[in-house]
Amino acid sequence: MNAPFKAATTELHAAAAVTPEHEVAVIGLGYIGLPTAAVLASHGWRVCGVDVSQKVVDTVNAGGIHIEEADLDRLVSDVIASERLVASCRVPSASFYMIAVPTPLGPGKSPDISFVEAAARAIAPQILPGSCVIVESTSPVGTTERVAEIIAKLRPDLVVPRDGMEGKADIALAYCPERVLPGRIVRELVENDRVIGGVTPACAERAAMLYASFVAGDCLLTSARIAETVKLVENSFRDVNIAFANELSMIADAIGVDVWDVIRLANRHPRVNILQPGPGVGGHCIAVDPWFLVAGAPEAARLVRTAREVNDHKAHYTESRIRALLAAAPDGKVALLGLAFKPDIDDFRESPALEIAENLARDLGDRIIVVEPFTQTLPAGLAGTGASLTSLDAALEVAEIVVVLVDHTAFRHLSSDHLAGKITFDTRGMLKR
Repeated sequence: MNAPFKAATTELHAAAAVTPEHEVAVIGLGYIGLPTAAVLASHGWRVCGVDVSQKVVDTVNAGGIHIEEADLDRLVSDVIASERLVASCRVPSASFYMIAVPTPLGPGKSPDISFVEAAARAIAPQILPGSCVIVESTSPVGTTERVAEIIAKLRPDLVVPRDGMEGKADIALAYCPERVLPGRIVRELVENDRVIGGVTPACAERAAMLYASFVAGDCLLTSARIAETVKLVENSFRDVNIAFANELSMIADAIGVDVWDVIRLANRHPRVNILQPGPGVGGHCIAVDPWFLVAGAPEAARLVRTAREVNDHKAHYTESRIRALLAAAPDGKVALLGLAFKPDIDDFRESPALEIAENLARDLGDRIIVVEPFTQTLPAGLAGTGASLTSLDAALEVAEIVVVLVDHTAFRHLSSDHLAGKITFDTRGMLKR
């Protein structure tokens, strides 16, 4: 870490009589929190990663990782060995707090920010004057202000920033969403531009001090509400474009044309760039975030809502296609290739492939053979159904039907020779490529 950043963080607490235990506390050691904590530590910050799971804390403190992510194992091992990163179940005092906890969907596709609220309540007792709290969790618009309300209620001794505030606050509060791609998280945490939204302009500047110390991309300052909206808009834009491709694939099936040829040829137009369809849309971001935008303006967000419905429907449509193949081969088994929400990761969150496999296994049990190189055990929803997890070679020996749900690199060598005599359904266009 550059000397100016080290000096500035020390000055932030000049008015406080207590020195923070750590320079940065990252709340949540999941797919974003752990890589972020490790990257910060690798740039010289003294970091404490906080998680509610003792198992996760013990794994990290031993220099290990509990998630699959390129380059993360070596990075965590290095910063643990250098004692720049430590994990704990206890929230310490710190100069900067980064909240990176889940924000799932609740009933009726409503946003659930209870984990963010819990993190704010855990942080509040430890905050020192001069500290900066940054929310990184993807959240509905207004969440950063909600964090401010919680801290203000629990710490009446602090002047907490609010929108339009003219006087000086005791702490800073900002929102800075992650913008990384699973499988490239460590690299993109450093390379990608960051949008940093402060409750006040001074809050944005304070938060930017932290990001400027390790981000090679631009740090773009704005308000918290705009930054919250930007994150939701980015993923909604992608969801809408994927929905067009997925709907096109269903239209192509109905009219009897090859969707992969249609897309390939249409994309030769200089102003057309159709994405590739799949069995649906998964992951915690694209499959979830558009609903946060819909929740904020339900009457206005008609296209965003429709795109979400199209992509959710694609998983049901894919499942019905597989069921039809199985009905035509009543004694046959089907090999489902892949459960993750995208290639070459172990993340099954909101995965349409997993949803399809679970629904089929509940009815068809031992006719379902799963091939997923990024897990050694069946996920909970498949356990006890009779479905089996096996290798690709073993699955190809016994399955009459082969369905590509995820185009993992481990499957991309498959050719017509490997699949001779089998019924194939390729939802990703992998065999075509």
